[in-house]
Amino acid sequence: MTCRFAAVVRGCLLAFPVLATLVAPGWAQAPAAEAAAPVSVSHGIAMHGALKYPAGFHNFDYANPAAPKGGTLKMYSLGGFDSFNPFVIKGTSAPGVSMLFDTLLVSAADEAFSEYGLLAESIELPENRAWVAFTLRKQARFHDGSPVTAEDVVFSFNTLREKGDPFYRLYYANVAKVEAEGPLKVRFTFDGADNRELPLILGQMPVLSKAYWKTRDFSASTLEAPVGSGPYKVKAFEAGRYVVYERVKDWWAKDLGVTKGQYNFDEIRYDVFRDETVALEAFKAGAYDLRVEGVAKQWATAYEFPARTEGKVKLKLFENHMPSGMQGFVFNQRRAVFEDPRVREALGYAFDFEWANQNLFYGQYTRTRSYFDNSELAATGLPSPEEMKLLAPWRGKIPEEVFTKVYAPPTTEGTGSQRANLRYALDLLQQAGWDVKNGVLTNAKTGKAMTFEILLGSPTFERVVLPYVQSLKRLGITATLRTVDAAQYQNRVKSYDFDMVVTVWGQSMSPGNEQREFWGSAAADQPGSRNLAGVKNPAVDALVDAVVRARTREDLVTATRALDRVLLWSYLVVPHWHFPATRLAWWDRFGMPEVVPDKGVDLMTWWVKPQ
Repeated sequence: MTCRFAAVVRGCLLAFPVLATLVAPGWAQAPAAEAAAPVSVSHGIAMHGALKYPAGFHNFDYANPAAPKGGTLKMYSLGGFDSFNPFVIKGTSAPGVSMLFDTLLVSAADEAFSEYGLLAESIELPENRAWVAFTLRKQARFHDGSPVTAEDVVFSFNTLREKGDPFYRLYYANVAKVEAEGPLKVRFTFDGADNRELPLILGQMPVLSKAYWKTRDFSASTLEAPVGSGPYKVKAFEAGRYVVYERVKDWWAKDLGVTKGQYNFDEIRYDVFRDETVALEAFKAGAYDLRVEGVAKQWATAYEFPARTEGKVKLKLFENHMPSGMQGFVFNQRRAVFEDPRVREALGYAFDFEWANQNLFYGQYTRTRSYFDNSELAATGLPSPEEMKLLAPWRGKIPEEVFTKVYAPPTTEGTGSQRANLRYALDLLQQAGWDVKNGVLTNAKTGKAMTFEILLGSPTFERVVLPYVQSLKRLGITATLRTVDAAQYQNRVKSYDFDMVVTVWGQSMSPGNEQREFWGSAAADQPGSRNLAGVKNPAVDALVDAVVRARTREDLVTATRALDRVLLWSYLVVPHWHFPATRLAWWDRFGMPEVVPDKGVDLMTWWVKPQ
């Protein structure tokens, strides 16, 4: 499970399910059609295995329940915003807006995929996971003082699926029915598609106020701060420049085990900067408190300034044990130029990672060889017998290399000489019907030259793209680099108006429904989906279904590895690199828990040091 909206659902950046062993006296009664399936009642759900935390637990191990409240955390954002509605395609949502909303469940950052009740006090689930029922906490309140009810949950589900981002329709596709069974109980019934992750997917659903939204257009962007039930609400803002959130002092959930020791700042402020260069200089000047550094060169060279040498600014690598995901140059297969996989493979040979790592990245990165690198989910060696059971039915419809070769991206000696790789690339292009004429790669049938645009949303990546453009030029290909502002970039990507972009598909330790949005045929034609490559392959759809249906951890690993192989040999991207840690720089006025969970540092567990 990878959180679709890191900016929408709190905690998704850190973590993300078998029901706990707490069982109600006797078995609760399911609907008649499911009467044979025993029903467990619990405080949480684990995707595979058992929950770590028992009912009534005091706090997560990675949170400090004695953390002091107070002070301000100042953050930054790029590109501006024009909406406080993060659930629709229209507009650019404000950074941090997720803090306005509560979800039915929250994930634990120190488990592979477990969730515990936030709005929901208990969860009922049959062994076959044909439905799930949530009973809400009586004390749950929206910021206007009104109670959170089952009707709000039903409204939220229907509204998100009917009027929200198209992602929700894909994510909730296997829900057949939702109904309130009283003021505080809601039941979701599934369509029998054997989607065992669905109870947890629904647990991540933000709950909206029906009373608030019934008089407003949910499908529109808005700068009216909506009524939520989360730990923060909007205090002040200027569209496109800054937004300030203030802690809800009487937040209904402040004493729950799932929140204790978290959300410690009285205020959280985001200031908007036009690009990373300006943002970095603002950080050095103390304009904001903390930044995640994504550029290797900056980390190596840009943090030697007086406040750092005086110990006022701290730098640290926070390791994580999450799958690295896949970052790369993405081919939009909706464009005719990229339809042939031989063309896509050839263009991969024009990228010199070894040279870039030595000359641009200070040797900090590892080449990515899997969509699930840095984890047991990554395909290794040739397919296992268990994988073959999933792959063999598709032989002849997926690349034969899936069965016969171990995938590895092209390599060089890092000297800048790519002659062997470019010769091989040219051979592939000729096989695909392209020839060099007068130094220009030309289609033998149409006579058209190969040209395409590489679209960026920030100038930071230009130094990586420009050497790649030069390598492509040696093949007779005209690739143009175009950098636009963040808002224009988002709009073009949402509508698939690009030839090639750089993107990252993040992954979790428990992949599931989100893979449909990444690679599913239905998502390819949905504006705003993450299927940027335009994948439409029934074999991929079937393998994604196998991932979603996995009943055990072993089944999940097998299905994910099989999917990984097909994605790799389909040449959807030119793979980039990964770094198994978070580079964090901050002004030294914060305390943090001693325990850092496997999924990485969680800023919402930090606090301002008392003066």
